[in-house]
Amino acid sequence: MRTAVAAVLAAGALWLAGGAGPASADEGGGGDGGVHLLLNSAYDNRPGELVDIEVQGIRTPGDVTVSSPVFPRPVRLALRDDGHHARPAIAMTTEPGTYPLKVRAGGRVVAEERVEVKPSERPSFSVTSPGEVLRPGERLWMSYDGLYPGETGRSFAVSSPAFRAPVRLAHDPSSTDWNNPRLFSGAAELPPGTRDGTYKVTLYGPGGRVVDEKPLVVRAARPGDRDYVGRARGPAFFGASAGTGPEAARARGHRVPAGGTVNVLWRDRSPDPGEEERLTATSPAFERPVRLRRDDTKAADGDDPRYFGPARIRRGLAPGSYAVTVSSHHGRVKKAAKLQVTEAAAGPSGRGAAGSGASGTTVAYVAGGTTAGVLAAAGLGVLLRRRAAR
Repeated sequence: MRTAVAAVLAAGALWLAGGAGPASADEGGGGDGGVHLLLNSAYDNRPGELVDIEVQGIRTPGDVTVSSPVFPRPVRLALRDDGHHARPAIAMTTEPGTYPLKVRAGGRVVAEERVEVKPSERPSFSVTSPGEVLRPGERLWMSYDGLYPGETGRSFAVSSPAFRAPVRLAHDPSSTDWNNPRLFSGAAELPPGTRDGTYKVTLYGPGGRVVDEKPLVVRAARPGDRDYVGRARGPAFFGASAGTGPEAARARGHRVPAGGTVNVLWRDRSPDPGEEERLTATSPAFERPVRLRRDDTKAADGDDPRYFGPARIRRGLAPGSYAVTVSSHHGRVKKAAKLQVTEAAAGPSGRGAAGSGASGTTVAYVAGGTTAGVLAAAGLGVLLRRRAAR
């Protein structure tokens, strides 16, 4: 009488352990009085998949073989420290059904089990789950399952405008898909700056032939999404004269004369990767869009990451309130604040001042500058003030 020893689900495959009556404790040499047959991937097999077979408890010399209608011929098991082992493939011509499997040692049957086979499935190329949306910077896993009668080739590649470079798909016999010898997989990391949109992902086979294509939807997280982590604040403004800095910035009420200069400040607790290369402030009051740079000075320690840059106000601009807009997180976050532009200040010659500093002199806040640079800027301010006094 057969005794079931164990049945556990592991790594997506069913492990079966069984002892067979024909082998006695003396003949099999097993300490528990029998031979144990372990089959990994005994159920839900497709033609072409592998079945992992291990027989424990046989210590006498001689061939140990496994036979079944699902195999083209008897399979000889190799002796290892923990038993006899083989990993044969089910014949591609096997019809769906349940088939017997027998283990023979010394010319006699020592264990028996059954193997179930289901129908073949057409080749499939997987990029994402249906309806799944990827974020810029995320890692994407792709696979091609070519286990089907007549399918050949072992070299596949995937390319897409969303990838930095083509990705090679390869079979990994140590993965959880070890039992499918025609399962090819690979991964690509989307660049952090990938724009929102739908991208074509193309699978190429040997010789560069197109095997399949899939759409890939990329959309960065927006406020309200569960995975959105940005906490942007701004824009705010502070002057360009000596003695002012980001700490004095305010989002409303800041005044600057036409032709003058104002610093635009932006804070974000969790900026997107590469934000430093894309963050820009725009306004109809500016001569041109302003690139905001990360403040890496000691003064920024302990604060949320902050970015700022100087904006030149257009000369001859009519006094009034002008919107300043900053767009971040790939355009999902847009915030605006009003900047009050006044008439140009009259200089000694009666013309408008060139900047917003004293006597028409602009002394900009130095971000990340050295002590020598700060002293040089201070020295320049003293020299200009002396010339103005003369």
